[in-house]
This record gives sequence, C-alpha cells and structure tokens, in this order.
Amino acid sequence: MNLSLEILIKAAKAGKMISFPTDTVPALATIPRQAELIYAAKQRSFDKPLILMAAKAEDLWDYVQGGNREYQIWQKIVNQNWPGALTLVLPASDKVPRVMNPQEPTTIGIRVPNHPIAQTILAQTGPMATTSANLSGQPALETKAEIKAQFPEVLTLELTEYKGLGIPSTVAKWTENNWQILRQGSIKLDNYEF
Repeated sequence: MNLSLEILIKAAKAGKMISFPTDTVPALATIPRQAELIYAAKQRSFDKPLILMAAKAEDLWDYVQGGNREYQIWQKIVNQNWPGALTLVLPASDKVPRVMNPQEPTTIGIRVPNHPIAQTILAQTGPMATTSANLSGQPALETKAEIKAQFPEVLTLELTEYKGLGIPSTVAKWTENNWQILRQGSIKLDNYEF
C-alpha cells in the first residue's frame, strides 16, 4: 500500500513493517521490538542479524557499549563515513532487543544512511530494525514495484523512487583492536590507523 510520508511514519511507530529508499538498496524496516515481522516476511534465518538504522549517530550510541578508547575510534570512523554506506558491528548494550540478533545478541550492526527520505523517516521514528528488501538469499530488490510484488503487506511511500546505488553497505565488525570486513561495499576501511 502506498502511503504519504506522514501516514507511513505513523504506521511505522505503530509497529507496521515499512519500506523506504536508502543510499544503497531499499530497506525493509520495523521498530526494533517488531523485528520478527522482517524475519517472517523475508523467510530469513535467525542466524542473520538485522541492522539498527538511525538518522544520526547520537541516536545509536545507547545501543552499543565500549570503553572511552573504543568510542573514540568508532566516532572517528563515523565522522569520516556517516551518513553513508557503512555498517559498523559493535558490542551491543542491553537496550538492543534480542530479536535483532538472536544467535549473537552481544553485537549489533548500526548505520546512518545518506538519503533524505530515510533520514526524514528515521528522525521521527527513532532507530529502526532494517535489512535489504528481498527474500533471504536473493538479490536486493531495487524498485518499489518489485517490493510491492514480493511483499504486498509492506507499506511503501507514494510518489517516491526507491532506487539507490544498488550496492549494499560495507559491513565492518570491531574486534577489540581492529576492523574485520564482513562485507565489502563502496566504502573501504583498509587504511585506518588506531
């Protein structure tokens, strides 16, 4: 169902699953405590965690935990790459609902997308559980028409083109002293010194 931005945001806050464009690929999203909806719709295994997406880094820091040194390193990476196509996998705080990462609840992927519509939605809903719009294991869908055909129950925006770069975000996991690249996207982290 195609909705206005205002109605889509209200539906998202009420726990409905929505889709919106990002700078990479279109997202499926719910408020974090409703993340099971995404797993069910995508036929996704619970060993594949979701990403917590927000309008700005400050909205995400309560969901991670680390010492001062770690926060300084993370903030430096964030300052250089957010908003943008970089997902950081960091130690999770107890604020993260277990359903976001059922198999490894000690970590959470976080990201701030560089897209005005995504930013507008996330600024009003707060952080949301997200993933690419596709059935698990299939290529990411790139248009609203494809999303509506595969996920008729998902709420989408009227009058909006959904196509992003078509390349998923780089995913980098913090491993106490360094970054482990779990998925290489358009952002490269190989030249960082700590």
